[in-house]
Amino acid sequence: MEPAEGRPGWWSVAAEAGDGARYGFRLNGGPLRPDPRSRRQPDGPDGPSAVVDAQAYAWRHDWAGRGLGGSAVLYELHIGTYTPEGTLDAAVEHLGELAELGITHIELMPLCPFPGVHGWGYEGVSLWAVHEPYGGPAALRRFVDAAHGHGLGVVLDVVHNHLGPSGNHLPAFGPYFTDAHHTPWGSAVNLDAAGSDEVRAYLLGSALAWLHDFRLDGLRLDAVHALADTRALTFLEELATAVDELSGEVGRPLFLIAESDLGDPRTTRPRAEGGLGLHAQWNDDFHHALHTALTGESQGYYADFAAAPLAAVAKTVTHGFFHDGTYSSFRGRTHGRPVDVTATPAHRFLGYAQTHDQIGNRALGDRLSATGSPGLLACAAALVLTGPFTPMLFMGEEWGARTPWQFFTDHTDPELAEAVRNGRRREFAAHGWAEEEIPDPQDPQTRRRSCLDRSEREREPHARLLAWYRELIALRRTQPDLSDPDLASVKVAYDEQARWLAYRRGDLRIAVNLAKEDAEIPLGGGGRVLASWAGVEAPGADGVLRLGAEGVVILTDA
Repeated sequence: MEPAEGRPGWWSVAAEAGDGARYGFRLNGGPLRPDPRSRRQPDGPDGPSAVVDAQAYAWRHDWAGRGLGGSAVLYELHIGTYTPEGTLDAAVEHLGELAELGITHIELMPLCPFPGVHGWGYEGVSLWAVHEPYGGPAALRRFVDAAHGHGLGVVLDVVHNHLGPSGNHLPAFGPYFTDAHHTPWGSAVNLDAAGSDEVRAYLLGSALAWLHDFRLDGLRLDAVHALADTRALTFLEELATAVDELSGEVGRPLFLIAESDLGDPRTTRPRAEGGLGLHAQWNDDFHHALHTALTGESQGYYADFAAAPLAAVAKTVTHGFFHDGTYSSFRGRTHGRPVDVTATPAHRFLGYAQTHDQIGNRALGDRLSATGSPGLLACAAALVLTGPFTPMLFMGEEWGARTPWQFFTDHTDPELAEAVRNGRRREFAAHGWAEEEIPDPQDPQTRRRSCLDRSEREREPHARLLAWYRELIALRRTQPDLSDPDLASVKVAYDEQARWLAYRRGDLRIAVNLAKEDAEIPLGGGGRVLASWAGVEAPGADGVLRLGAEGVVILTDA
């Protein structure tokens, strides 16, 4: 190889190679290493790279794209546990179910290669490639093409804040990491020190390749608060600009969804108004408020929400964030920044009752369905799907799946495997759990337990809950008030002691009773029942809605 003219630090050579040809690089006579921009790692992260002919796939479906506004409903999906086979091709067989449910976008958890076969994907390396046990890049193209054929957009979760501890060869190629910053997962990616221009180019190229080469519709950016970046033009702003430009070039909407723990509306504020210009962000404040209202849990970061959970729900659905400059006892400081609800469309926030994080980071990976009644699950569904935010479901939620979703790994390094196993046990021992109660992440049964059991869909109470989700999603699609982006127009009332909450969205009124006793809610007279979990009549002349225990109703004044 020879130094590349005009690009310091780069070396190049031309070689004949066809699709599937293996190759790698030896740096200064060292071991063979995979290409940092490898499009395929057929033998895993430590093996040689393989050439991929991206033009070889003949796309079957034209796709105009699908944005996040309006009646969008996202569905978070982990390929390795969505089916027992754990492959992209196996998941394709169930895309029709999601389209029939009313889902508009599938949000795939990370697909980049990692050591072993099974894992969550957040310890991936080779940021341009697809995990081979899932089917590799060819399978992802088939999946996206099939999804588009069903009218489903596809979003990919990407991790830019760190790489996995095993199989990461980037440090040998350049200053991709820095000791100036640290993350909970190890060395920070170098976004602002010497050499960071090329590191940014690497990450930008990877992100744009997913959107262009695989025709994805959007990216979910993992833990952007862990992107240590002190430059005037931040990486996130640079990425958002590049994605908007690519959207104009390809002629279809493309978007970025941030996972952020900052409580900062500037994440999604337009760049012309001083924001970063990302298109949406997860809203954990809404989740925490809803979770405490449903479960009564008050440990850790739930404490502030649990003090008055219905008040917390009411604040999030009208103001976006719960912590908007208020004191956070979990952090020991004030946190967040107010959202300008008159200028921020509600669809820029994703609202959800369950996610991979909020289930899998529990000691036993237990879902709401492990302890919640069908009625409470129906209430949760209504608050997510009729609320002002862009709804997101976690796979299996729609039928109240009883299978857990646990933390599992498949590290091939024995020392790393033991460190992860012991670290998990120590973490939960501090919260009173016995070591033997915590599932072993390396045990193959932990992953198997986490696979969905589709036979539940046909049995009660799962079938009734699935029908309820279909009904709610259909209402979101057919009732314009439910996709109104005006946060300032949402009006809420609640009774913390009686455990009921009601809110108005245009001509629609939604009421939930989380108590185990019937509730009388002063909702005002009139209206017509659009949907209810159990038989409910509209309020009479006295204006009182009589709602059964753990019940929910949607009424219209139109």
